[in-house]
Amino acid sequence: MDRWQNRVAVVTGASSGIGEACCKDLVAKGLIVVGLARREERLKQLKGSLTADQQARFYIRKCDVSVEQQVVDTFAWVDKTLGGADVLVNNAGVLRFSEITQAGNSADMRDILDTNVLGFVWCTREIFQSQEKRNVTDGHVVVINSVVGHKIPRGSGLSTNLYAPSKFAVTALVEVLRQEFLQKKTQTKITSISPGAVDTEILDDSIKANFPGLPMLRSEDVADAVSYCIQTPPNVQIHELTIKPVGESF
Repeated sequence: MDRWQNRVAVVTGASSGIGEACCKDLVAKGLIVVGLARREERLKQLKGSLTADQQARFYIRKCDVSVEQQVVDTFAWVDKTLGGADVLVNNAGVLRFSEITQAGNSADMRDILDTNVLGFVWCTREIFQSQEKRNVTDGHVVVINSVVGHKIPRGSGLSTNLYAPSKFAVTALVEVLRQEFLQKKTQTKITSISPGAVDTEILDDSIKANFPGLPMLRSEDVADAVSYCIQTPPNVQIHELTIKPVGESF
């Protein structure tokens, strides 16, 4: 991680779960970290939980990645305040439990696509534009995908509605972006990390109750995977990393 010392990383969805764990891990390893989330109070609590030296390298910014202008304004702020970001962890995501065939679900379906797909697009576009302006060619974009972005589980009794299709779109976007990066002759990398079930707030208590004993990863397990991917040598790009808890059946 030596080459990332005092370089800037932006983490979306930083107020809990995987995003919070990534912020803690990256700032502890010497990066300057900007945590983005809609829940500003939770970001303040996260900052307060850090040691004094880590707090000095941790910045918070209220940002809903589903709102394009908020993303544009946030990355402009990062450029002006911190000189721009070189690492992006696209973690923000939402899961809704209504079915596609259920009446009155329009807001839920739009929220999934706007956050999981377009939020990823807006953030990646803005950090890449910033890197091009600054002649940064060794950045790294990471997106927290899902195993359901590769295969839809059957027999669970639950509909993954637009969540799984949104993650399939992320899988395709990672390859499209890899090709775009290649065409632009940059060494900036892009990595999709696809976890199985993770014990975070995205899975509410009713879901956990329906699947007692379901093996789950910790948020810290995924944060470890993020660090592993970004610390690879310049000639190594981990394009897709799948991690599952031992005993997961799907």
